[in-house]
Amino acid sequence: MFMNFSIINLGCKVNRVESDSFGAFLLSNGACATSLEFANLVIVNTCTVTGDAEKKTRKAVRRAVREAKQAHIVVTGCAAAINPELYKALSPRICVIPKGLVSEYLEKQLFINQAMDNSGHHGSFIPFDSSTNERIGDSFPTRVAVKIQDGCNHACTYCIVHTARGKAWSRNWDAIIDEVVALESHGVKEIVLTGIDLGSYRFGKRRLSDLLEELLTKTSKVRFRISSIEPCSIDKKLPELLLSSRGRICRHLHLPLQSGSHKVLKEMNRPYSRDYYLELCENLHAEIPQLSLTTDIIVGFPGETESEFKETLDVATKVGFSKIHVFRYSKRYGTPAALRSDQISPEIINRRACELSALSENLRIAFAQSLLGTEELVVVEKKGWGMTESYYHIRVPENFEPGSTHLLRIHELDSLGVLIS
Repeated sequence: MFMNFSIINLGCKVNRVESDSFGAFLLSNGACATSLEFANLVIVNTCTVTGDAEKKTRKAVRRAVREAKQAHIVVTGCAAAINPELYKALSPRICVIPKGLVSEYLEKQLFINQAMDNSGHHGSFIPFDSSTNERIGDSFPTRVAVKIQDGCNHACTYCIVHTARGKAWSRNWDAIIDEVVALESHGVKEIVLTGIDLGSYRFGKRRLSDLLEELLTKTSKVRFRISSIEPCSIDKKLPELLLSSRGRICRHLHLPLQSGSHKVLKEMNRPYSRDYYLELCENLHAEIPQLSLTTDIIVGFPGETESEFKETLDVATKVGFSKIHVFRYSKRYGTPAALRSDQISPEIINRRACELSALSENLRIAFAQSLLGTEELVVVEKKGWGMTESYYHIRVPENFEPGSTHLLRIHELDSLGVLIS
């Protein structure tokens, strides 16, 4: 029996890495990626970081049930971990499986498929964590993410992810290096290091900055990007590495701010103050020329006043973010913030989100204009489009092959503020 599979991924970069790993494993064992209509196995990797994410998850699972009429449907990920019974109730074909057990389930399914193979050939399958299951090729992103850490020991009062993902843990040092070396040998030009709390990476006494230093010595050309890191996880060594690596570690850091109000940060249980964050960003800009800083900000946290929201706008302007991911606060049941009586009305949340988004666009264009006349190494993601070191999409010549790299001078912005080489 031939296995046709389809994967629906929702949420963060860590989910994307996990979903791509499931797909690579199945492809390496002869399964075929297909549309839902023809799939006999569907994996839905869910997200619950916001109310909107959870709505999209439920919609995706219902779509899988509706369109993949004969398929076994595996529902995994954060939303499934928080409320497994909700998804089980949607169809008898749904199996809710914890993320750590999905690989075991897939191995069993492949064994069953081989046993039912009419050809009588029951070959062995490639184990899930084999280095031959590389996430490369047309089915996967050009810039490949490598998961080095999972879980979170923080307890931000608005967040349910630490409950869904569990305690922080770090991946084996040698396993990470082996995977990265293998990816470079297959021609990957950019590797994005990912994790739920990336800066908490520890292997013995070694930290994220030590891992990056080792990866630079074990590879020769591939460049690295840090996906997201908490402000308090920036040690002295990390900026020095960004500066000395000559572009091999992207001069781009995603530093979640969440709020520019010291009071709101404290109520969120964030482990830093407004002043700490501003001083950190000021020092980073001073140390690293052309550093691109991006961030996450939540608007409408319970009790947030207009003056506290204005403080957030003020911090964003002072830092000069090149991009802001704007999140409308939504209740995550089971969190302390959801129990508060001073919830902000949807109308006010939407107005603040629009105001912050407008500021974000102005800051994005201002930073892009500062790049005019400079040169950046660009990884071509698809025909006509690439990604700069500073995390901007850029128009590139149509004849540049996806996956190739080019040192390009940034000449102008188009009418939408998109970089043109």
